[in-house]
Amino acid sequence: MGNRLKGKVAIVTGSGQGIGLAIAIALAREGAAVITNNRREGTEGGDAKTAAEQIKSMGGEASHFFGSISEFSVAEEMITTTKEKYGSVDILVNNAGADMPHMIWNMTEEEWDTCLDSFLKGTFNTSRFACGIMREQKWGRIVNTTSTAWLGTVGHCNYGAAKAGIVGLTRAIAREMGKYNVTCNAYAPTASTRFSASEDIQAGFKKRYEAGLMTKERYEELTNLPDPMTLTPFLIYLCTEEAANINGQVFDVTGGNITMYSEPVRMKSIDKKDGLWTIEELIKLVPTILPEGYQNPAPPAKD
Repeated sequence: MGNRLKGKVAIVTGSGQGIGLAIAIALAREGAAVITNNRREGTEGGDAKTAAEQIKSMGGEASHFFGSISEFSVAEEMITTTKEKYGSVDILVNNAGADMPHMIWNMTEEEWDTCLDSFLKGTFNTSRFACGIMREQKWGRIVNTTSTAWLGTVGHCNYGAAKAGIVGLTRAIAREMGKYNVTCNAYAPTASTRFSASEDIQAGFKKRYEAGLMTKERYEELTNLPDPMTLTPFLIYLCTEEAANINGQVFDVTGGNITMYSEPVRMKSIDKKDGLWTIEELIKLVPTILPEGYQNPAPPAKD
């Protein structure tokens, strides 16, 4: 057991198993008191209670909280209960969510809402209540879970939209909370989970690769995923005092590779000094300037 986070109180949503469990264990090993969470007791493969018991068996401090953080009042209860029991909320790792994949023309309203509520709204809900406490105590670390799907994805537009929204939310929280010594960053994990290892998901990866929607490198990466524990050293770093100036950033973590995404920039522009562009002018000028070096990520299929 280490002591880099001794005296800190951490909440990890969706931490009954998989990536969330690995993060909870890593935080506890560095001395943090950890609150584990998932929607309900008795989940196959482990739940928040079994996760907390595992941490305590290692000599760590842990409590569990059951409830869906996609519900505003439940998220509030989890945060306030933690504050009442431990005196603070120092670290929040937003990991919970439910992907419901379908191509957009087959997606139901329920599938869209469930995914957006669990990932994006859930991240807002917990952050909203944690930030009030962190602002008062002048210290906090929030780590949000995005995905490379925020760059564009196939087969689950709801998931891609939620993860892109989390990036935007992360950047906004960072700017609002930075002056209170609270950082908020996001990371896209590549690691094996029960979901990613399922036959249906693996078959989906293969289908996308064979259809030319995924590179061979990415396909091999997704079918040979590293253990969730490989993610934890970097996430622990983001929660330390030493990472106080890392704020509003997005990272990719895959095994030993850690990548920071660039800031969005305006690359090229065209400017007309007088009047508005005509459609004819745009048809002629735009392709020669704005998309230079650009390739359509999904060109029309050839007959």
